[in-house]
Amino acid sequence: MPLDTRELYAQRLNRYVTAMRNAKPDRVPLRPFAAEFTAAHTGMTCQQVTHDYNQAFEAVIRCCRDYDWDAAVPNMVYVWTGLTQSAGLRYYATPGVEIGPDVGFQYREPAQNNAWMLREEYDELIADPVAFLYNRWLPRVSAEYAASPMRRDLALIKSTWAMANYFSAFGPQIQRMQDETGTVSAISGMLKAPLDVLADKFRGYLGLAFDLMEIPGKVEAACRALMPHLAHIALSGLSGLDPNRQIPIPIWMHRGCVPFISHEHFDSIYWPTLRPIVEAIWNRGNQVLFYAEGKWDAHLDAFSQLPAGSIVYHIDRGDPKLCAEKLGSQFCLSGGVPNALLAFGTPDQVKARCKELIDICGQNGGYIMDASAIMQSDAAVANVRAMTEFTREYGVYSPTPSSAAPPPPPEDRSPAPDFGPFPSCFAWESKLPELPPLTGDPQLLKQVWQNLDGLAYFYIWHLVLSF
Repeated sequence: MPLDTRELYAQRLNRYVTAMRNAKPDRVPLRPFAAEFTAAHTGMTCQQVTHDYNQAFEAVIRCCRDYDWDAAVPNMVYVWTGLTQSAGLRYYATPGVEIGPDVGFQYREPAQNNAWMLREEYDELIADPVAFLYNRWLPRVSAEYAASPMRRDLALIKSTWAMANYFSAFGPQIQRMQDETGTVSAISGMLKAPLDVLADKFRGYLGLAFDLMEIPGKVEAACRALMPHLAHIALSGLSGLDPNRQIPIPIWMHRGCVPFISHEHFDSIYWPTLRPIVEAIWNRGNQVLFYAEGKWDAHLDAFSQLPAGSIVYHIDRGDPKLCAEKLGSQFCLSGGVPNALLAFGTPDQVKARCKELIDICGQNGGYIMDASAIMQSDAAVANVRAMTEFTREYGVYSPTPSSAAPPPPPEDRSPAPDFGPFPSCFAWESKLPELPPLTGDPQLLKQVWQNLDGLAYFYIWHLVLSF
């Protein structure tokens, strides 16, 4: 008799969380980060799943149903180009607009001499990151600002409502995954390293590379100024989607590894401004998924300094044997099936790689099967099915699935930094002198002001981090 979806969900949640706790579930969990692959599987175009998030949600549901994955991302395409178009963001190429409808959205790197943040603006960013984003960055990255005051105002209104509608749709999508397919939502929240933010959205890689060599002190100060904001965004809003704090917060790791930067700059800037955020998240009770895009083998010793269980480490181009040797006793590992193999290999080759990964990384549990990087439209359906079916058959530890509560996280919590009170865009204390003498309940006025100011704060930082 087929399992009730509630029972199936309980088994999969137990399997997924047990593996992330670096323990041994009944079998190796399957958690493919499928983005435009969902379009390829369902016969949609990249434009459809990128520009209409409802179609993206539907494609994910169909993949969850067809492949029986344990966990999936509610929408791994994530960047909704309906929002980026309404905001007029210059740094995206949208399927069906600047590029073909069957091509995934593209990030456009700025020219070194025309970056989204100029070198002479470091001091402004350091002094007040929020003011810099609204006064300098947003007018520069939005084409609508240059069109007319009306177009500027419309862009702000439309993109704000778009963001609210999009984010509020994730809760029902997660519930639908649970109710209709018994699938666990794989991640919750958002985190990026301060140095990656500088490279991705402000200076561009070339600009940052020269800055690291010529003005490293400014780069470090900017990263430290960004730290509390990135920490607050990572920790905010999680209680609604993951009240039990079982699902990891992903950090998308881009350009902070050798050879993009030097060992010296990793040790002096990248890691000292990221590690405290990760430790603060762990102190709060959440794991971080280190989605280590590229090859991060040179930094495994640094990651091993984190508290046991605090992260899940995802293998892209790294050496699985080295990752297992350096990190496997402390942390769950995931990934490692090359995307090129999924695109151009054979099902037998995919199965052989999956066997190798399970034998190396998953002998004692603490391993999750996934592609090396986010699966786009070039992944072959037959190869993804081979990865799925082989893992389900070979990666078995116990014949009996469990629906019991997964093991709790380790109790060890290292002291973590306090990033201070929640930041604001325009603080109540600055607004108060503009008001007449208050009557009634001033605390009520302050609370509502701060709550609404927080929405403006979330808007600008999610433009930076999520879009």
